[in-house]
Formats: sequence, structure tokens, C-alpha cells
Amino acid sequence: MEDDSADSISVSTSTHLVDKHNEYSIQVIRWILKMINVWPQPADMSIIEKIRSDFAIFVCYFLIIVIMVPNGMSMLLDSEQSYETKLLNFGPVTFWLIAMVNYSFLLMHVGDIQDCVDHVKTDWHMIRRLEDRTVMLKSAKLGRFIAGFCAVFMQSGVFSYNIVTSLSKSVLHMGNSSMMVRTLPYPVYKKILNTYLSPTYELVFILQCLSSFVVTCVTAATCGLAAVFVMHACGQMKIMISWLKDLMDDRSEEKTSGQKFAIIVNHHLRILSFISRTEKIMNIICLVELFGCTMHICFLGYYCIMDYINDNKKSILSHSMVLSSITFNIFIFCYIGEILSEQGEQIGKSAYMTNWYLLRGKTAQGLILIILRSNAGVKLTAGKIVQLSFSTFGDVIKSALAYLNILRTVMLT
Repeated sequence: MEDDSADSISVSTSTHLVDKHNEYSIQVIRWILKMINVWPQPADMSIIEKIRSDFAIFVCYFLIIVIMVPNGMSMLLDSEQSYETKLLNFGPVTFWLIAMVNYSFLLMHVGDIQDCVDHVKTDWHMIRRLEDRTVMLKSAKLGRFIAGFCAVFMQSGVFSYNIVTSLSKSVLHMGNSSMMVRTLPYPVYKKILNTYLSPTYELVFILQCLSSFVVTCVTAATCGLAAVFVMHACGQMKIMISWLKDLMDDRSEEKTSGQKFAIIVNHHLRILSFISRTEKIMNIICLVELFGCTMHICFLGYYCIMDYINDNKKSILSHSMVLSSITFNIFIFCYIGEILSEQGEQIGKSAYMTNWYLLRGKTAQGLILIILRSNAGVKLTAGKIVQLSFSTFGDVIKSALAYLNILRTVMLT
């Protein structure tokens, strides 16, 4: 009886530790996704909770649209604005538009996000060996760090832009007179609302800060999801590689070797299934981010050049912060895509480097299938068109600089 009690306590302790590690791995993305109400809801939620959830989604869309539309109208309909000012407003309008598109795609894939979260939890419970769990924990720490750092960096960049812009003033011409007025981070079409007076200015500024928070959370959510899920997949592939190395330990016992190989194949299929789900969630979002970041790096580079020419030190600081945040964002997507591809190739190399020629019959032949599948590659793509890698990041930067050169030539001549 005492032995049974001890075993029960041991199993309970192990389960608690596994749940703790699983929670640790997804904690950051759960925080971010809950802020924009994209985290999967339980199937048995009450009507009140359902209404609250739908209302939260409505508020997020409202905060995005209430800034994007007046800014867009100001850019398109205000005849008094110069081309320089219209160009300055174009960046925020497209940034908000891209965030709304990505938010919509995240909501469309809430079910797939739930499947991936359940898959991660199952993997934590399936892996028994301490050394394998250590590998998973290291991968989870990296994914958690990337997701958290991306959220903090993006929020800091946009928040600093809002604060620095609000501290500057501009000249408002009214007939034969002029006056100094406070500047909003994102202009509002003047025929809709006069934002130069208090408390209208303060209310609109708070609304724009809340909208910026939602938009930045959407961007951080896309980056965080990709980081956490891809790092988990990489951890599983590292475990599979260690199992391949151990496959030869019991080659004298065909039954044991066959059983171990069956476990490896099943685990490989689980990894590929998980990557396929992650790709389904992220591929359109990555495509939108790829084009959006290329465009925004171009425009922000131009804004920095104009700030330097006009000796606007406050503005160049804020634009540089946002430029760094957006460049970092696309770099993270390309970085995790590169790691995923390298780790997938490593499986095939490890399978070949084992003493497969010492294995018997079908087990050795099975390794060939693993090698062939690994050669096909696992990858994270943008719209199933462009593979995300360091090479892609270099192409984004080169394209953005080329467009910047064209824009600078056109606008400054």
C-alpha cells in the first residue's frame, strides 16, 4: 500500500511539473492574445462570456478603424496638406490597415491556434525522459524570450513615437493670424473634429494611444505565435535527432530496434503535422508582413532623411525607434524560418550519419524514407510563395532601400 501511495505521489508530482512547463512555454503568447481576445475560448462558455468576448473583438476593431479612417480621410481629402504631409500620413494608415488584416486572419484561425496549443500540451505529457524535457524547456525559453522581447520592443517603439510627437507643436494658420498648437501622433480630418482645443485633444490622444496598443499587440501576437510554435517544433526535432542516435544501442534485438524506430517515425509525423498547422496559421500573415515591412522600412527611412534635412531631432528619434521595431519584426520572422529549415535538414543528416548499414531489413529501409522526407525540407513561408530565411531578410532590406532611393529621387527633385 505504501508503494502504491508513493507511486501515486510521484505521478502527481510529475504531472504537476509537466503542466508547469507547458504553462511556461505558452504563457507570454496567452497574455498577448488575451489582450486582443484571440486566445481560444472554452467550448462550454456561457452566453454572458460569449457576449463579452464579441464585445471585446468589436472594441478592438473600433479602436483600429477610429484612427485609420480619420487619418486616411485627412490624407486623401484635405487639400491644404502638402505632398510631404500626405506621404507622412501614408505610413500610419497602411500600418493600421495591415494590423486589421492580420487581426482578422488571427480570428479566422482561432481553432487552429487551439489545436497547436493542445498539441504542445500533449507533447509535454508524452515526453518522459528528463534529458528530452530539458531540450524542450530550452526551446520553450527561447520562444518565450523572442515573443516577450518582440512585444516589449514593438510597444516601446510605437509608444515613444506617440509621446515624442505629442510633445512637439506646429503652426496653425487661421486667416491672417497663426498660433502654435499641439500635435497629435496621427492627424484627424479637421471637418470631422476640431482636435486643437481641450478636452478634445486629450480625449483623441488617449484614444490614439489605446489604438496604438491594440495594433502593436496584433503585430506582437503574430510574431510571438510564430516564435513559440516554431521553437517548440525545433525542440521536438532535436529530441528526434537524439532518438536516432540512440537507435543503434539495441540493434542486436530486432524487436526493440523496430519498436524504437516506430516511435521515431510516429514522432516525426507529429512534428510535420504541427508544422503544417503552424504554416496554415501564419503563411498569409507572413505574406502581409513581408510586403508591409518592406514598404514601411522604405517610408520610415524617407521620414528619417527628411527629419535630418529639416533638423527635426525629436521626430528623427521617434521615427528611428519605429523603424528599428519594424526591422526587428521582419528579422524575427526570417530568423525563426531559418532555424526551422536548418533543424529539419539536420534530421536527414543525423539519420544518414547513424550506422544504418548495421540495422536489419525494414528498419534500415525506413531510415531512407526519413532522409528523403528531410531532404524535401520543412519551412515557414509567406503565402506559400517566399520561404522565410536570412536570405529573404536581405532581399527585404535591399528592396526597401531600392524603393527608398526612388522615392527620395522623386520627392527631392
